[in-house]
Amino acid sequence: MTVSEPQDLNTAEVQAATAQECPPLESNSEEHLEAPAAVLDAEEDRLYVAGQWQLMWWKFRKHKMALVGAGILIVFYLIGIFCEFVAPYNPEAYFIRYKMAPPTPLRIVDATGKLRAPFVYHRDRSKDPETLRDIYTENNEITYPVHFFVKGEPYKLWGIWESDIHLFGLGPDIEDQGVFLFGADRMGRDLFSRLCYGARLSLSIGLIGVFLSLALGIVLGGISGYYGGRIDTAIQRVIEFIRTIPTIPLWMALSAALPADWPVVKMYFGITIILSLVGWTGMARVVRGRFLSLRQEDFVLAARLCGSSEFRIIIRHMVPSFLSHIIASLTLSIPGQILGETGLSYLGLGLRAPAISWGVLLQEAQNIRSLAQAPWLLFAPALAVILTVFAFNFLGDGLRDAADPYAR
Repeated sequence: MTVSEPQDLNTAEVQAATAQECPPLESNSEEHLEAPAAVLDAEEDRLYVAGQWQLMWWKFRKHKMALVGAGILIVFYLIGIFCEFVAPYNPEAYFIRYKMAPPTPLRIVDATGKLRAPFVYHRDRSKDPETLRDIYTENNEITYPVHFFVKGEPYKLWGIWESDIHLFGLGPDIEDQGVFLFGADRMGRDLFSRLCYGARLSLSIGLIGVFLSLALGIVLGGISGYYGGRIDTAIQRVIEFIRTIPTIPLWMALSAALPADWPVVKMYFGITIILSLVGWTGMARVVRGRFLSLRQEDFVLAARLCGSSEFRIIIRHMVPSFLSHIIASLTLSIPGQILGETGLSYLGLGLRAPAISWGVLLQEAQNIRSLAQAPWLLFAPALAVILTVFAFNFLGDGLRDAADPYAR
C-alpha cells in the first residue's frame, strides 16, 4: 500500500494538469456549435422578413443555367440596341474583293512567335483554275492591327445621334482590307455586321409580339374567368377554334395576305400582329384558370365590399397576385415568336430585303452554291437563333422555379 499511494498521487496530478491544458471535448463541441446555430437563426430571420420578390431572386440565382441564359440574352440585346456602334461596317457596304470570303482569324501571336496586340494578316485573292472559285491566302509579311473604338463609316445611332466611332475595326485609312469575323456573303457584305443589325429586328419582334399577346390574353382571359357564364363559353369556343388550326399554315396564310410592296416598317408590324393574333390563346387559358380560382378569395371580396370597380379589382388585385407566373410564361413564349419570324422570313413570307433579320440572312442558305462554298452563311445566323432560344428556355425554367419560392 505504501508503494501504490505515490503512484495514485502522480496519476491524479497528471490528470489534473491534462484537464487544465486540454479542456473536455464536450465543452469544446458546444462552443463550436454555437456559431452555426447563430448563423442558422440569422438566416431564418432573413427569410421571415424577406419579401416575395427577394425570395424569388434568392431562388433564381441558385439556377446556374438560368443565370448563363440571362447573361447571353443581355449581351445579345445590347448588341441589337447598339448595333450601329458594335458593327464594324455598314450592313449594305460591299467589299468586291472579298466575295464569299471565309471568316478572318484574329491573331495575337505573329509568325515569329511574338505576342502582340490583336491583328489580322493581309489576304491575297486568287482563282482556282478548275472550279474558278476564289481562294484567299494570308500574307504573313503584311499585318493590320485591330483597333478598338476606332473611327469608321458615319452612322446615326437610333436615327438620332450622328457618330463615326465603332467598337473595333482596322481604321478608315485601310480600304483594301477588311476584318470579317463571320465571313462575307456572295455580295461581299460583312456577315457579322448584318447579324448585329438583324438582332435588333429578330429580338424586338419577339418582345413586341409577346406583349401584344399578353394584352389580349389578360383582357380576354380575365373577362372569361371573372364573369363566366355565356361570355366564358363564347371566348373559350373562339380559343378552341384558333388552337385547332395548325400554327405554321395559319402564319403562312396570314403572311401571304400582306402586300408584297409594303415598306419594311409596315411589314415588321404586320408580322408582329400576325404572331400575336395566334399566340394569345395560351396566355388567355392561363389567366382564365387563375381568375376562376381567385375570384372567390377573401381579398377580392374585401375589395368588392370596399366599393372598388371591377376593372380596379382585376388590374390592381388579381393580376399582381400571379404576376410571377405571367413573367415566366412570357419568357417561355418569346422563343416561339422569334422562331415564327425566322421561319416565315426564311420561306420568303415574312420580312424581306432590304430588311435585315436572322430569318432574312438564313435565306442565303437556300442557295446550294452559297451553302457549298460558304457554309458560314448558314451556321452564323443559325447559331444566333439556337443560342437565343436556348437562353430564353433556360431563363424561363429559372423564372418558373423562382415563381414559387416556397416549393421544395
